Amino acid sequence: METKKERGPVSMKTKTLMSDLKSKYADKSWNETVQLVRRCMEKTKGDSRVCEPIAKCLQKINEALNVSSLTAMVSKLEMIAKQRGLGSHMSPTETVCYLTADLFYIEVVLLLGGRVEDVRVAHHGEAPVSSPSLRQLLRMKKFQEFSLKLDDLASFYNILGDSDVKIKIYTSLRHLETDLVKISHLPRSLRESDLHVDLIMNGRIGNVQPGKEGAPMTIKYYISPLDVLMGLSSTGEVGSGQIALVTVGSSEVSHRLQMESLISSPPQVDSFGFPVFQPLTESSSELLPATFLLKLQPPLPMLISFIEKMGQITDGAAEKPQQVEPLPQLLMKTCKMLKSEIFWTEGVQFVVPLPASEYHSYVFPGAEWGRESWKGALIHTVPFTHPGHVPALLNILRHQSAINVLLASCFSDHNHHIDADLLYDMRCEILPESDHCLSVTFSIDDNNHLAVLQVMLADSHQMSCRLLMPDFVDHKLDDYVSRVLMRCMSIPITMRAIRRKAAGRTAPALPVADTESSTPMESTSTPHSDQSDESMASPEAADNANTDAVANRSPCASLGVYSHWATSGLPAELL
Repeated sequence: METKKERGPVSMKTKTLMSDLKSKYADKSWNETVQLVRRCMEKTKGDSRVCEPIAKCLQKINEALNVSSLTAMVSKLEMIAKQRGLGSHMSPTETVCYLTADLFYIEVVLLLGGRVEDVRVAHHGEAPVSSPSLRQLLRMKKFQEFSLKLDDLASFYNILGDSDVKIKIYTSLRHLETDLVKISHLPRSLRESDLHVDLIMNGRIGNVQPGKEGAPMTIKYYISPLDVLMGLSSTGEVGSGQIALVTVGSSEVSHRLQMESLISSPPQVDSFGFPVFQPLTESSSELLPATFLLKLQPPLPMLISFIEKMGQITDGAAEKPQQVEPLPQLLMKTCKMLKSEIFWTEGVQFVVPLPASEYHSYVFPGAEWGRESWKGALIHTVPFTHPGHVPALLNILRHQSAINVLLASCFSDHNHHIDADLLYDMRCEILPESDHCLSVTFSIDDNNHLAVLQVMLADSHQMSCRLLMPDFVDHKLDDYVSRVLMRCMSIPITMRAIRRKAAGRTAPALPVADTESSTPMESTSTPHSDQSDESMASPEAADNANTDAVANRSPCASLGVYSHWATSGLPAELL
């Protein structure tokens, strides 16, 4: 009862205030009331802490207002500018709304009724360029997405220093982009029948899309067979994969960055087909408090040893992460397929379904994967300071991506109850060996014998398998299994192929020839496909794939940017 007495006067006071407000504006039109609300929204607040609840309410009101007039569109743009820390003003003719920052601005050309005729972006010292993507967002009234795009624009200049320093860093970034495009256009031999996939997987710096409309340059550097299959089956184009945005970031230590293109036109190339870079002199470069960045999308779980290799390439620009976890645990956290949360205690077990009601069990022992050599961290950005670093960095990123795809192929969100008494078609234990080798221990012959499949990944292009079975050696079978793995990049599909070969074993040596045929794309099916692994990974399909080893894929020692490599040669991992 005491509570009601205490709350009663407050409730009455609120009702009185609302009544006074209603009576005060009873004679006002709705348009006048809306204009009053807009004016209140434009007023500067003195104390942000006191006004925070009001600001949130005003933001919700702004989002709810229907943008159907020129005034409403201008108010919406001004509110977005304030939220992003930008200035805003109208042109004298009141047909163009300008959203301004220190080093760039946006022109929004408006028509009657609040319709958008065009959106132009102008960086410092550059002429305004029309942006179809920003124009489309405003025309569709997707203001939240438009606001996020402004963040991407601001990220170009999200660095320490005054305007002069920011302008120099932006200029350096533009010259870097020019050199990366030159590298991507250098002639090379094709290895894949699909030109787009070949460019992603085998291009010196992947598939490069120059920056435009205020967006940074993008590099697509890896794509799995599953991504290829899903992309081609739905759209006819490959739309997924690993991407790196080329941008800049602040650095506590100054680095010498290029202020002009370091590749001559036409480019001069060395004996490995890579361009010869001009040296970074005082006239062609400046010491700036920044580094170039490869912003990975999505972030990539990486082994500590790989992170250290990248640091060696960039002369220590990369920092060693503080928090590390077993690599499979990191992959579980980032795997889109795992919709439910799976906890990593002393390891984890997955039940992977395959066609024809076949089930495999895959166990990751926690004690084994807890070794220091298989601990890693989630990497969001990779700092570097020279265009010559990029090919070698991307090879390491591709190498790590290949390892991640193989391990993640053993994951499943299948809700089949994991029971010790359940009869699986195969029980497998995934064990780490070295940072480029893992093994799969499994049972054959009705669980009477154990066998081991060793998987060696020299890099993303060179993988080999060795099958260790009791009283059995067949190097042709090793070659067959290696081709299957390369084509599908799936441990369960590879194990299914081994199981079928082992089940039909009648002689000391297994036949490699297979009468079944398939198209190369069938070999990239997933464990959840309705096709069998024999058709997905037939020898004919594997034979069509170019799996020859390629030496010196990133021989960047000739660039003159790795003083420690120039005398000792390249790391073995990049040969």
